[in-house]
Amino acid sequence: MSKYKYDLRGVSATKDEVHAAIKGLDKGLYPNAFCKILPDVAGGDAAYVNLMHADTAGTKTSLAYLYWKETGDVSVWKGIAQDALVMNIDDMACVGCVDNILLSSTIGRNKNLITGEVITTLIQSAVTLAHQLKELGIHIHLAGGETADVGDIVRTIDVGYTAFARMKKSDLLVNNIQPGNVIVGFASYGQATYEEAYNGGMGSNGLTSARHDILTKEYAKKYPDSYDPNTPDEVVYLGSRKLTDKVVINGVETNIGKLILSPTRTYLPVIKTLFEQCQDGITGMIHCTGGAQTKVMKFVEGVHVIKDNLLPVPPLFQIIKEESGTDWKELYQVLNMGHRLEVYIDPTHAEDVLKVAKKYKIEAKIIGKVEKSEKNKVSILAPNGEWLIYE
Repeated sequence: MSKYKYDLRGVSATKDEVHAAIKGLDKGLYPNAFCKILPDVAGGDAAYVNLMHADTAGTKTSLAYLYWKETGDVSVWKGIAQDALVMNIDDMACVGCVDNILLSSTIGRNKNLITGEVITTLIQSAVTLAHQLKELGIHIHLAGGETADVGDIVRTIDVGYTAFARMKKSDLLVNNIQPGNVIVGFASYGQATYEEAYNGGMGSNGLTSARHDILTKEYAKKYPDSYDPNTPDEVVYLGSRKLTDKVVINGVETNIGKLILSPTRTYLPVIKTLFEQCQDGITGMIHCTGGAQTKVMKFVEGVHVIKDNLLPVPPLFQIIKEESGTDWKELYQVLNMGHRLEVYIDPTHAEDVLKVAKKYKIEAKIIGKVEKSEKNKVSILAPNGEWLIYE
């Protein structure tokens, strides 16, 4: 078997082929910025810039399909709308874009499997999330989109958004992560003040692994539409759990399916407050999505990022580790493992960042530091005491 099961399942944490394909493309005004930043084509003002971003909920839709078919609970699709939306707005927030964002959806479905009720739930849920963010002082403008019946090319459903914003150049955060910075990690799990329930912390990356490593083989036979038939059988639904198996966390009962399907937490309210209260000390911000804890390597120059004081591995990721037996090095490159937002900051300002996290009841702490290095490197101290080195 290949070293990484993730690759055998037809997905990639590093996206080497994608990065090779776009290697020669223009990287925008600021190559180290977390999102591509363009001149103000929309307004023609040199004091402004434009951002456009596109992303999807990924294979999390396949898990939602499983849960919906197994339980009949259409409300599970509400989280999918949030997943796709947050994967855009939180990336954009990492460069300072925290308000007045336009969003357009692109939904491709297999009409033979996905009902109109599901489509309605997705669209209405995006509207609801936009209203919730407005109450927090963040304005998201839904500009419609495209919903297509493309059963010949989509097995179940694909849910994505494209986002656009125009902002002042002076408000930008361009990553300038430096030796001497410390790293504040914000938990992906728990329940923030603006969340309705406990969040397992999965986000929208690594779902292919989570689904196949945790869930039982019976789902392969029962719902063959939930995975690619070209996937080797030895990496298909290897776990022992069912979607409806009960789990108790902090005294509250849920089930495996809902735990994995926890909506991707948006840090946008947190980031907006950070820029209002302590922007001066921040040198970088990383949304740990594709590439997970190694994501930062794409946005630094000549530094060694050392993560030696991580937040505890939350219950969901403990379950994945136990069920899969996957080694720590693959897990930290595929899954966020407990924190999905990193703020790089001068040590003298770290306490201010931690106070903002506390305000929103999100666990956070200094998880590491940055040192000078001849080449970019990330070192992670795993829970078993092993050093994981990524270069």
